[in-house]
Amino acid sequence: METERKNRTSPLLLIVVLLFGIFIGVAGGAVAGGAAAYYITGQQMQQARVVAQPVSAPVAPAATQPAAPAPGGAAASVAESDTAIEAVQRVGPAVVTVLNRGQQGMGSGSGVIISEDGYIITNNHVVEGASQLAVVFADNSRRDAQLVGTDPLNDIAVIRVEGEVPAVAAVGDSATLQPGETVLAIGSPLGNFRNSVTAGVVSALNRSVGPMEGLIQTDAAINSGNSGGPLINLRGEVVGINTLVVRNDFDFGSSAAPVEGLGFAVPSTIFRSVADQLIATGEVRYPYLGVRYLPLDGSIAAELGLPVQNGALIQSGQAGQPAVEPGSAADQAGIRDGDIITAVDGTSLDFNTSLRQLLLRHKPGDTVQLTILRNGTEQTIQVTLGERDPNL
Repeated sequence: METERKNRTSPLLLIVVLLFGIFIGVAGGAVAGGAAAYYITGQQMQQARVVAQPVSAPVAPAATQPAAPAPGGAAASVAESDTAIEAVQRVGPAVVTVLNRGQQGMGSGSGVIISEDGYIITNNHVVEGASQLAVVFADNSRRDAQLVGTDPLNDIAVIRVEGEVPAVAAVGDSATLQPGETVLAIGSPLGNFRNSVTAGVVSALNRSVGPMEGLIQTDAAINSGNSGGPLINLRGEVVGINTLVVRNDFDFGSSAAPVEGLGFAVPSTIFRSVADQLIATGEVRYPYLGVRYLPLDGSIAAELGLPVQNGALIQSGQAGQPAVEPGSAADQAGIRDGDIITAVDGTSLDFNTSLRQLLLRHKPGDTVQLTILRNGTEQTIQVTLGERDPNL
């Protein structure tokens, strides 16, 4: 009798045990899935799904079924984050807050140390009108600084501190940048949040804003006080000096649409040579052609009915201003109003190469060959460049 009762109850017990095991498996799986989802979302990793299996289903050891990382997924994100951290660690100690005491009170901006001799690059507008300059290092120590020289044309200035410096930043080659490449901006927004780091991408290259040309466009956040700070690549190299941000009050026509993520930096291809000249002589000498011109693109060429889509159309910018300055290098070479300059020394002007950029490869007194289009006929003119008035 006892034996028969045991045989009848054993299947019932087995069912209870199995149901209990399934319940534990499902509940445990749900908890694990929730924890994993929380962790994965927090770390911006790829989606994962935890599926509860019956207790009786065989589960292979995790080591025998490694998950293949998705290209560009979690592993790539973590690697880029680590690279960005390393880049900031290289450059961060060389970033300074620049303090400007002048007639308008105290102003501030940012800068970056580029030499063990204490030379610091910043913006011209950061130091403009200063009666006294000082810098605050990343460790919050402060030191007086002296103005070495300025370049208003490219909004670059060099200042210097005496004594040992905490770090020196490496200068990279902005010519290797590509749209979409990750870049980081470091500076002191509002003068208070020192050595703040923002991230973005290279939005475009060779942008013109007002009189400035050849700028790097980025969507890395740039705020008041960031001016003069470095724009760096993921190798920890300074490829630009942050100089301005476009907001709704900037005159780009009648549009009132919100403006976001329009920051601009002076590329190292420009600021490096400017800094070298300022350190060597305290001034920058620019070649001068003596023309007013309109950079051409496809839209402007179509609107004006021009035969080429790239070049510099010589024309007056405002009423009463001559297109060719009397007595200038261009005037002496016979360049006329309405000519289109299409190349300098055989290098064509295009979307990425402006007339100013090509002329800045030379110094005052150099002779260059300009390819021009006049009344539909191409011809070459030799011009001996003059020297630009630094106050222009």
